[in-house]
Amino acid sequence: MGLYNALPGVGAPFKDWEDSLYSVRKLRLLPEDKRVNTTMNGHCFLQGLAFFLFSIVASARDSRLRLVNGDSPCAGRVEILHQGSWGTICDDSWDLKDAHVVCRQLGCGEALRALTLAFFGKGSGVIWLDDVNCNGQESHVWNCPSRGWKQHDCDHREDAGVICSEFVRLVGGDGPCSGRVEVRSGGDWTPVSDRNFTFPTAQVICAELQCGKAVSVLVDVSYRKSDGQVWDKEFRCKGQETNLWFCPRVSYSGVPCQHSGTVQVVCSAYTEVQIMKNGTSQCEGQVEINISGEWRMLCASHWTMANANVVCRQLGCGVTISTPKGAYFVERGDQIWKAQFHCSGAESFLWNCPMTALGIPDCTPGNTASVICSGNQTQVLPPCDDSTSEPAGSADSERSTVNCSESRQLRLVNGGNRCAGRVEILHQGSWGTICDDSWDLNDAHVVCRQLGCGKALNATVSAHFGQGSDPIWLDDVNCTGMESQLWKCPSRGWGQHNCWHKEDAGVICSEFLALRMVSDDQECAGWLEVFYNGTWGSVCHSPMEAMTLSTICRQLGCGDSGTLSSSVDFREGSRPKWVDGIQCRKTDISLWQCPSDPWKTSSCSSKEEAYISCAGMRPKSCPRTAPCTDTEKLRLRGGDSECSGRVEVWHNGSWGTVCDDSWSLAEAEVVCQQLGCGSALEALREAAFGPGNGHIWLDQVQCRGTESSLWACAVEPWGPSKCKHEEDAGVKCSGKRTTVLLTHGSTNSGSAPVPGISPIPEILCIILGALLFLVLIILGIQLHRWRLEHQALPATEGAVDEALYQEIDYLVKPEEDLLDSPGKLSDDSVTKLPYYTGENEEMETLNLPDKAPGQHVNATGNDYDDTEEFPVPEIPSPPGMREIYSFPEEGGGARYYQTGIFLQSPREAANSSKGEKGSSLALRLDPGYDDVDLSTM
Repeated sequence: MGLYNALPGVGAPFKDWEDSLYSVRKLRLLPEDKRVNTTMNGHCFLQGLAFFLFSIVASARDSRLRLVNGDSPCAGRVEILHQGSWGTICDDSWDLKDAHVVCRQLGCGEALRALTLAFFGKGSGVIWLDDVNCNGQESHVWNCPSRGWKQHDCDHREDAGVICSEFVRLVGGDGPCSGRVEVRSGGDWTPVSDRNFTFPTAQVICAELQCGKAVSVLVDVSYRKSDGQVWDKEFRCKGQETNLWFCPRVSYSGVPCQHSGTVQVVCSAYTEVQIMKNGTSQCEGQVEINISGEWRMLCASHWTMANANVVCRQLGCGVTISTPKGAYFVERGDQIWKAQFHCSGAESFLWNCPMTALGIPDCTPGNTASVICSGNQTQVLPPCDDSTSEPAGSADSERSTVNCSESRQLRLVNGGNRCAGRVEILHQGSWGTICDDSWDLNDAHVVCRQLGCGKALNATVSAHFGQGSDPIWLDDVNCTGMESQLWKCPSRGWGQHNCWHKEDAGVICSEFLALRMVSDDQECAGWLEVFYNGTWGSVCHSPMEAMTLSTICRQLGCGDSGTLSSSVDFREGSRPKWVDGIQCRKTDISLWQCPSDPWKTSSCSSKEEAYISCAGMRPKSCPRTAPCTDTEKLRLRGGDSECSGRVEVWHNGSWGTVCDDSWSLAEAEVVCQQLGCGSALEALREAAFGPGNGHIWLDQVQCRGTESSLWACAVEPWGPSKCKHEEDAGVKCSGKRTTVLLTHGSTNSGSAPVPGISPIPEILCIILGALLFLVLIILGIQLHRWRLEHQALPATEGAVDEALYQEIDYLVKPEEDLLDSPGKLSDDSVTKLPYYTGENEEMETLNLPDKAPGQHVNATGNDYDDTEEFPVPEIPSPPGMREIYSFPEEGGGARYYQTGIFLQSPREAANSSKGEKGSSLALRLDPGYDDVDLSTM
């Protein structure tokens, strides 16, 4: 059997290698008369051998290798360029040794898998090789034994493929095109040292990873404290190599390098910018940007002075004078790049600015971005003077905008997107917040327009996006909504406020974007939805290739890859179908940077809504947004109210039922109490509310009836049960739900909550809490006073008893007796009073206005017509008693009117005469009852 040519570039195989060489060695042994012919034959043989070798080299130089339809340059269908045509390799006898040669030839490390049966799709054109049988050491796959070029018995259903380990990668950045440089060494990824790392090496890495060009090289200082090692070789790329593998390497001398720092590389599809006028690059003209090697004009629809300032400074053209739209347009036939840059003006390069491409409509022909720079790199514009600024939209306002330099900046923080968050202003070199006093939609409109974020949807207050720090720059902002900049609105002035950071203002604009997956039971899988213009809507799946799915999953924190599911049922309900035609590139770090069709409410039909499953897919730990309580994992279904029905529990990402074995009122009581539905009326069995579906999660539940949760009851292990759904347990509870469960949006993994929910309940709670706190303080003070008064009461009562001795039971006799004895009170001139014990609290105090001695007492002032007005003489009071006036009443009764009673013991009276204050008890009566009928006592 003949040996296949190891270098099949010549064509047919041959056998007699050793015979041919042996005939060369035998030339000297031939007779001399035969040497001429033999020598001529030898010359012909050498010429043929030389031609043979040349044809091999030429064939090798003409052949190229590539991998197609993979998710990286180091994975895909194997294709060879031979004789000017790309073709495939048949998978007969295709194994890891063959794949190793392919991976090493491409500089992609080692082979991980050798794939068959057109794993990466069927190719087209020629099938160049079949029955490839490498030993793994060959330098080129076409150097391996095979049937020969174009010799096969296959079709493209048998195309071979490989997945290589790759040799270099970028990790820890915003995407696959930025991060720390690592190379594969000995099966592990090893960081590359920043020692002698050159920019041409970074360019080679970015090109190999299909990430455009390198825009920056950074030293990873934080890695220096690690104890690990770095790659012990130094790359010396010239910048023209196709792969890092092919760059010259120099080993560091001595022991393996204990790193002093690793290196980070940032690649970008946007690599150059220029200003073109009349075909030449100048400091005035049409702005163009190089995108993946192609020059494109920029659209002027969102071209701002801040963007223009970055371009002028980047090109060394000074500062921006103006931004005329379309003034330098030259028709070239290529499409205008519609992506929008959102620069603050402080960036060093245009591609460092935030960028949005998703949903942006095509640019109007001729509406290209232009700029006129000052041309003087050292020129600095004077700062803008807000005190003399004209109303927004006026001609003077436009001139002042382009002829002054605005040092202030505006941003939104903690909103998850550049178009939502806490409002912050950069002023005098410090970022500060705005107080929410009088903050409304007019103020928010100015913020949104200034940031290029559309219109305001919500003006948030009470630090909705968290409390800021540092200065509070503005307060009582009162915009009309037409101002061009927020600081041109009326306010108290810079730094003038009466606020705390708990009052920081925020906004949500119409261009605010958010992303989520909606699923009942899965994390990182579900219907893809985007939040735009204040509403959640679905995303259409056309074309949505592997790179787009990878970008989406990475943005949601769900792994680096995903698949589009077509086997799920159509969604019910009505919702906007916001966007279609998304085509992400490897350099796009988020979905917002991916070009797509324009925003529309009906971009596709319901059959085309995207359902995505990411690599990080896992069952939900909660039926709604995590974290959740046990109550949220319990529900009743199939009943006539929310407090009756089949018992269902959430476990391992899905709802399931409870078997009725040992189901009784005790278990039903726990369920009803846990759901806030009162007491259990019935514990129903045998699927009284209809059979459920899915798993039967619990069986043999045994509760005492006092547990706080069904999860606290004794139960068999969670999992499949021997029961059937005809045995599903149910309950009937006594009442309606008394506890409202928290409701969350159907979001999961990576979908940050969308701001904008009104904070009014939280505000009311704060206000009511503060009022309750004040009431408690007041009650505490009153309680303290009451205690002090009651602590003094026993001593006072003792003083009363000592002053009165045993009892006070005398009343003043009739008027004439009293007048006859002006200096004193006799025993005959009084009538007995009831004995005072101090037990009647209503009689403790009589607080009536004192009358001066000798003054008339008007008894008619209290609606008593039967009394007369008469003078009252001054009567000296005995020790411990003063100012008691009593008057007889016709009919044997008596009335008295007193202006105040102060009872003191003799000792206290004596002490008081020396200037010391004795204890006293003030007895007061209700002013409405000044006249007391003593006949009833």
